[in-house]
Amino acid sequence: MKIVAREIPPRAAWALEQAGVHPLLARLFAARGVAAKDELDDGLARLLPPAGMKGTAEAAVLLADAMTQNKKLCIVADYDCDGATACAVAVRGLRLLGAQNVSYLVPDRVVDGYGLTPPIAQRVKDSGADVLITVDNGIASVDGVRVARELGLQVLVTDHHLPAAELPKTDVIVNPNQPGCTFESKSIAGVGVMFYVLLALRAELRARGVFTADKQPKLDALLPLVALGTVADVVKLDANNRRLVAQGLKRVRAGALPPGMSSLFSVAGRNAAAATTFDFGFALGPRINAAGRLSDMTLGIECLLSDDPARAEELARTLDGINRERREIEGEMREQALEIAESLFDEGDEPPPAICVFDPDFHEGVVGIVASRIKDKLHRPSFVFAASQAPGKEHELKGSGRSIPGFHLRDALDLVAKRYPGVLLRFGGHAMAAGCTIAEEHLDVFEQGLNEVAQEWLDTATLTRRLDTDGALPPEYRRAEMVDVLHREVWGQGFAPPTFSEEVEVLSQRLVGEKHLALKLRHQGQPVDGIWFGRTEPLPQRVLLAFRLDADEWQGVRRVRFLVEGAEV
Repeated sequence: MKIVAREIPPRAAWALEQAGVHPLLARLFAARGVAAKDELDDGLARLLPPAGMKGTAEAAVLLADAMTQNKKLCIVADYDCDGATACAVAVRGLRLLGAQNVSYLVPDRVVDGYGLTPPIAQRVKDSGADVLITVDNGIASVDGVRVARELGLQVLVTDHHLPAAELPKTDVIVNPNQPGCTFESKSIAGVGVMFYVLLALRAELRARGVFTADKQPKLDALLPLVALGTVADVVKLDANNRRLVAQGLKRVRAGALPPGMSSLFSVAGRNAAAATTFDFGFALGPRINAAGRLSDMTLGIECLLSDDPARAEELARTLDGINRERREIEGEMREQALEIAESLFDEGDEPPPAICVFDPDFHEGVVGIVASRIKDKLHRPSFVFAASQAPGKEHELKGSGRSIPGFHLRDALDLVAKRYPGVLLRFGGHAMAAGCTIAEEHLDVFEQGLNEVAQEWLDTATLTRRLDTDGALPPEYRRAEMVDVLHREVWGQGFAPPTFSEEVEVLSQRLVGEKHLALKLRHQGQPVDGIWFGRTEPLPQRVLLAFRLDADEWQGVRRVRFLVEGAEV
């Protein structure tokens, strides 16, 4: 591993500090590209305007007309946390704006697969709906949209995924990544896109005289859900996404959050009054995602939609139980998958350029998580496959992949598909995460094709694990109150949490729980505790460590500790 300190533009850091930003935060923000204090303004007025997103005005007219005619609206969701929160935002928001008849349908991961398929379109029609609205999916659903419109449904696609060469022939598409859209925040999550559609709809209803500016429904009640979905989908936290998340966090901390989110904080043992992006990404998000992985995402959506605290708590407890089951399945699969992956190369040798793993007993609901674990351990683009459980599709394998910086996974799949026609039955995704379906007989060809692309695209620099840090931690900031200052900020994908690095002395080290390294360190002449989760190998007496700042409470006293992220040895 190579530990590299980020460049800190001195002028930007100085300007931020002069403008009243905390000195350490000024340094951290400057290193992440923030040049002026006004960029840190997270007020709603600073959000990019909805009119800038192609299709929002047309979507607003379509929905306003449908509401005027009392048409039945049906949301077709996706089965991950972004899809679930987008569905909850759509249902809550449309009802808030006056829609009388709103329902939703979420595909089953195993039976239906991903997105708006022709059978899903038929089910929407059979439900009595007049208008079909996709959230967090639909941009690739060419056949599903065609069938829906043949059945007489109006179709509004809201999505954020990258489009293929052919767009669905639908009534309206709202997707910042569609051709011709100039919306600056290309990284907005599916839930954010739906929130923007609602903002545009409210403006349209205001223009029609349904509301006045001072008596219109307040859509900011939806921001906790927008923040949760945005963080859980690991989209880049550009300035606009950071504002959405910051606004959601403020409301959560103030207690203005849906009962379902409150109950999820409770079952996860987290404090909503001190909520952080970490809570969204590692406590609430996984519990909602677990429903889509192992059970039925309807549970997750109902939890987010419920306004009955008792019902919300019951659903949150169910989700917590499913998540525990998911962790058990994932743990067993991870061990098995790592054994298979490590059998692909001899001990002491470098792993192959890309990793492909399959076992007939793997559960398709957790292949993505396991792929992420393999990628983290071996630092290679990694795909994990499981046999399809869908009726009549037993010969198919469903794969989920995770990538490393510098290797665009969806583009790699596109190239494999072009070089080996017919091998990829379906595929899609982003730079860092993608999925595909192949026939089991083509697994070897897929593995060969992916490794060919990886061999061509990856170089020594990309294959060297690199950890970017914020350099040394000034000793005056090694205190518990600083931990709180850092935790209050919005960190995440593309706006990395603060990680410091410097050479320290290891005073003592011991294993705790058989798989974690507890450390006593000397930092800048002072002793400090450290913990390295998942590390069992001992460290040398002097070592360059990368660590995050954390606080540990013991008998009512809070003390700083270092959460170790890596070492250059």
